[in-house]
Amino acid sequence: MAKLLALQARVLGALVLRETRATFGTSQLGYLWAIATPAAGVAILVLVFASIGRLPPFGSSLALFFATGYLTLEFFRKLSSSLMTTFNANKALLTYPIIKETDTLFARFLLISATYLVIMLIFYSVLIIFGLADLPRHPDQLLYAFGAIALLGFGSGTFNAVVLSQWASWQYVEQVINRPLFIISGVFYIPSRLPPEALAILKWNPVMHLIEWVRTGYYPNYDSMVLSRTYVVGCSLVLLLLGLAGERLYRKKRVSV
Repeated sequence: MAKLLALQARVLGALVLRETRATFGTSQLGYLWAIATPAAGVAILVLVFASIGRLPPFGSSLALFFATGYLTLEFFRKLSSSLMTTFNANKALLTYPIIKETDTLFARFLLISATYLVIMLIFYSVLIIFGLADLPRHPDQLLYAFGAIALLGFGSGTFNAVVLSQWASWQYVEQVINRPLFIISGVFYIPSRLPPEALAILKWNPVMHLIEWVRTGYYPNYDSMVLSRTYVVGCSLVLLLLGLAGERLYRKKRVSV
């Protein structure tokens, strides 16, 4: 058992290194660019809203409010879209019996999650240093929220990867589905202040609950009337179970061909 676990760890380690080189190249500039891109997205939002005299919907910092929404959304999007293409990108590797489809999924998941952990730590630290944010009031809830984002992204990405392996057009359908998330997830507004009719529809979006979870963890008195941690975890587990079950069926079909 110990030997199998050690072998599995070596396989995952090698796959993570391969994914790192394929994603960021061999120079440090590629990794720095991956960190800078989400930060630039937050900066653009701050500049646009500040230029029109918009005050923060909550708290005193536009940068912090947008960061809690935008970085959460981008972390989920990155996992969902990147994991979707994992099987197609690793077809050559999957000819080796020692490497399974789930290994490639886990390797890319670990790389993206570690990257966004670094991005969030750096960005929030910079805000704190420049006086644009206080220390998070509930760091334990922030860690739980990070894990929930990773779980939902992994479940969605695994499900997408299986569907894409059977239906090539799914990649374009997924883009259409994800495009409105910036508007309907509460990135630049507080969902609890929406009319009840709108909220009754938007609350089905699990990404909105993730953003509310992050803000509840960071701000000392953010009272969300929307957040349901059980709903987020439930959606994540359903997508993950569907994805893993589909992957198992897909693997049997591929081996039998």
